[in-house]
Order: sequence, then structure tokens, then C-alpha cells
Amino acid sequence: MSDSPASAVIDPSTALDSLATALNSGNLKKQLAALPALAALDDGVALLIDFAKDRSPQPLAIDTIDPLLGRICQLLNRADLPQARNFLEGYYPDGVVELPRECTVDYQPIQTALLEEDFDQADRITIQKLCELAGPEAVKRKWLYFTEVDRFPALDLQVIDGLWRTYSEGKFGFSIQREIWLGVGQDWEKFWPKINWKQGNHWTRWPGEFTWSLAAPRGHLPTTNQLRGVRVMNALMRHPAWS
Repeated sequence: MSDSPASAVIDPSTALDSLATALNSGNLKKQLAALPALAALDDGVALLIDFAKDRSPQPLAIDTIDPLLGRICQLLNRADLPQARNFLEGYYPDGVVELPRECTVDYQPIQTALLEEDFDQADRITIQKLCELAGPEAVKRKWLYFTEVDRFPALDLQVIDGLWRTYSEGKFGFSIQREIWLGVGQDWEKFWPKINWKQGNHWTRWPGEFTWSLAAPRGHLPTTNQLRGVRVMNALMRHPAWS
């Protein structure tokens, strides 16, 4: 008597073939959905490593954002397997993104935190680095004036934004927030709920009420300086970096 469908054993190779097909589909949504399951299989890890090598054998320039590669490296880093560790150390020792030498502030700590999927820490470091960019007085007070944002070099904001987009499946970053803001007609009262910074009359409290994972709504992170009101955020959204 043959096995019933309910008792049939799923062939692991069939599952892997299905996941490999999704990974090579060219459809970003399908590709991202397949990654966690692939990272949970030894053969899947090997497949992800080969895929990443073919996609880019060296770190990417900041103007070449690749959320798929960023997510693959997060999952390989989490897997903590010898072959994954050797691959990351050999191909992307500092992360997927090659940081421009022209920047006067070191943004590697943001990349490291995002690679480790520590979005809370990455957010705190982002605020710290923006203050460093603004100067010693901002570092001392630990928050920004909107006039300081106006003077930020475009490249520095693009680097921070690129890191967030790379390691968030393209969900987080200043440019993503700006896209949402423009989409609601630059209406702040419509914008805040869209990114879950405010619901009704209640402002989302930092840090406890924020969502520090990819489960957060699109544009939810980085938090930047939202508790200081609209002026800093307005300066960021209108900065020439996004022209």
C-alpha cells in the first residue's frame, strides 16, 4: 500500500531546488523570501555563497545599493558556520559596502551593527555619527540643530542612507522616508503614522516603542532626531543629497 499524501516525506533536494529557483528568479520579493530557508540548510549556505560571489566578488560602491546581497550577508553572518565565516572574511571583511575615503567621519560602526542585525545599536550610532558630522558642540549636546543638517555634505548622508537601505531589504533609510513624505504631499501629520512614529496624539516613545527589526513598517528607521520636532527632519528631507 502506498503512502498517503499526508504521510509522504518531503525530499530535501526538492525543497532546495525550489528555493534555488526562487533565488535565481530575478524577482526581489521571491528572492528575499527564500533567503532564510536557504540559510538554514548546509547546502543552502553553499548556494548563497556561490550566488553572492557571482553577484559581486568585491564590496560595492556606495552608489550601487544591493539589498539582496546585504540580506544574504546578514544571514551568513548569523549562520556562524566556518564556510560562511571564511567567505565573509575573504570577500567582504568590512561588509558589503565599500565606504568612500572622502568621508571625514567613520561610518564603519553603522555597517557593522547593521550586518549583525542590531538595528537599535545602528540607530544610536547613526545619531552619534550625525553629531560628529555637525561638530564638537553637537557631539557634546547629543542632538542636532536643523541649521547643522543644512551644512552636511551630500556624500555623508548618501553613505548613511545607503548602508541602511543595503541592510534592511530596502525598507529603511533617509531616502525611503523622503519617498514616503513626498507620497503624502509633504504633510507631516500624514507622514508620522505612515512610518509609525505617531498614532493619533501619541508619539512613539524612543527607544521602547520602536520596532528594531525588519518587521517594522517601511521608513520606520533610522529615528534620527524625531523627538526634537519637525525642523531637523524637514532639513533632512529637503537636503540636496536627494536631488
